[in-house]
Amino acid sequence: MKFKILLVILLLAAVGGGYYYYTQQQATAEVQTYETAPVVRMDLMQTVSATGTVQPRDSVEVSSKITARIKEVLVQENDEVSAGQTVAILDGKDFEAKRDQAKFRLTNAEQKLTRIKRLYDIGAKSREELEDAEYEYDTAKSLLEETESDVAETVITSPMDGVVVGEPKTAGSMATQGSDNPTVIMRIADLSEKQIKAKVDETDIGSVRVDQSATFTVDAYPNEKFDAYVTKISQTDTANSWDVDKSSSSSTSSNAVIYYYVTLTAPDTKNLLLPAMTARLDIVVGEVKNALCVPIAALKTDNQGSYVEKITHDEKTKSDAAERVYVAAGLYGDEYVEITVKKGSLLDGDEVSISYEAEAKKAAQNTPRRMGPGGPPM
Repeated sequence: MKFKILLVILLLAAVGGGYYYYTQQQATAEVQTYETAPVVRMDLMQTVSATGTVQPRDSVEVSSKITARIKEVLVQENDEVSAGQTVAILDGKDFEAKRDQAKFRLTNAEQKLTRIKRLYDIGAKSREELEDAEYEYDTAKSLLEETESDVAETVITSPMDGVVVGEPKTAGSMATQGSDNPTVIMRIADLSEKQIKAKVDETDIGSVRVDQSATFTVDAYPNEKFDAYVTKISQTDTANSWDVDKSSSSSTSSNAVIYYYVTLTAPDTKNLLLPAMTARLDIVVGEVKNALCVPIAALKTDNQGSYVEKITHDEKTKSDAAERVYVAAGLYGDEYVEITVKKGSLLDGDEVSISYEAEAKKAAQNTPRRMGPGGPPM
């Protein structure tokens, strides 16, 4: 008998516990809470991110127009040079010897021409002999001019104001002429300003314009931001993939991402930026002042358009209520988006939901719960 009474008590306790758990879950589900953020007014910028390489504003490779051994190098790496300054001298002995021979040949040709012309005037020489003498003189004169030019080319001068970048060739090295692969004796660059050659994705290139401002960082100075502005936008992609003849013979995939080169000028008064540094850019493609903004996470959509959930708090029930306010999205920043209200009211300082917690709770309410042994009361 006692055993049966104990069993009944245990069953009643289980049923009561299950009922209490169920009612508590129902009460909790009825209290709506949201993760919120305030509506704010702020200056908003939209940027396009890109990566580029730091380059000198202008640079030139100094090479020789003749083939000769380098006799002397008059500058070192990092030296500042001026346009017309002598920076290297080539061994010109062979060219000087050829010039002296050309001078001797011209002197003889000139004397011969003078003699034949005098004889021609008195009828002692034919017109043909006079023309031959004139031809020899002209040829000797041209040869002398050529050899004098070669001698002059043994003196290498800087074609621009700038700085010697990298180590020049050393004395004793052979400087080879050529249009395809001449010997580069040294490189001179204008480092007063730097340029950045960046690759911009085709999805972003339509927003980029000449004269737009930008900021960038480099790994060498991670805590410092540099300024730049767009000076040129290439009219062809980096791979010239529009060229049907070229692209058909290459292995470039048709699914490859298309990039365009954008050149930016970056003043560098501190001379911190070095050629070949990697620049991580943010190009400002849009800007608004004192705009009404919400976090991007607060912007939601349905079949009527974009909206935000304006949250109000009821102190009596200690619950939150959500009102859908339909809006139009304007400029997008990194974390916030500009909005204009289409229906209803929304002011700076209002709270908006930045999550879908309400929808999640509704779904949870419609999901059957596993109850205790007694289950919910019928």
